[in-house]
Amino acid sequence: MRIERYEGPRDAVRWLFELADDSAALLDGYLGEGVVLLVRDGGELVGHAQLVGDELTNMAVVAGRRGQGVGAALVAAVVELARAEGVRTLRVGTGAADVGNLRFYQRQGFRMRSIERDVFIPANGYPEGIFVDGIELRDRVWLDREL
Repeated sequence: MRIERYEGPRDAVRWLFELADDSAALLDGYLGEGVVLLVRDGGELVGHAQLVGDELTNMAVVAGRRGQGVGAALVAAVVELARAEGVRTLRVGTGAADVGNLRFYQRQGFRMRSIERDVFIPANGYPEGIFVDGIELRDRVWLDREL
């Protein structure tokens, strides 16, 4: 497994970003920002992470590779990159309904900071009625990690 900084056109890896964000409109607004790291295993692209300032803005691992340490390796690489850029506190936001993501980020040393209500709604470009594990997705939980 190799993690590398991606310098190519972001549209070429947009499909990875779409694994983590259901709003095409919001994705259009931040796709070109920050630094993107890609994870390759052999010739296969298996995940990515995007750091914009002090925020881990978008991260995903392809379904067949989840639970194999790819996400943890990505977070470690983002932490190293953020430290090198002088970031003291790294932030990440995720859906309140996504208990798996909340568990993952806490295992990576993040702590809950706040809840932002009514983020994942049609007015913000998200489709109506997104459910995660039977829970309607509406609110975002912000977590942070001191570096």
